[in-house]
Amino acid sequence: MFEMKEKYMTKIPKINVEHEKLFEIGERAYQLLIDKYDTDKYDKIVAVIEELKAYTIYHFNAEEEYMISINYKRLFTQKMDHAFFIKKIDEVNLNDIDNNQDEAIMKILTFLNEWLINHIVEKDLLIPEE
Repeated sequence: MFEMKEKYMTKIPKINVEHEKLFEIGERAYQLLIDKYDTDKYDKIVAVIEELKAYTIYHFNAEEEYMISINYKRLFTQKMDHAFFIKKIDEVNLNDIDNNQDEAIMKILTFLNEWLINHIVEKDLLIPEE
């Protein structure tokens, strides 16, 4: 379900590698969703959320540093989008996850899929190479 496609490739190889890692994290979340043999996914869901947040913070910092280095005019808009994403991940209530684990994964996947693809296509593809 989650995979980096050619149409998501920016002009910056390092950013592409980092985006690919975000898709890999999303794919692991998807695999949790479709695993019907694992009846208690709570710890794995929390681990995926924590990895997603940590890696996203790393990626956003690297991406913003690159944009600063090239004096990118749309940096502020990017920072706002990045802050929104982190806020949404921070708002995930870990207690709610345990009540309906598959629904929790689905919400995370839906948000990640929509945000990541839209952000890459509408914002990151505009970032020029150095």
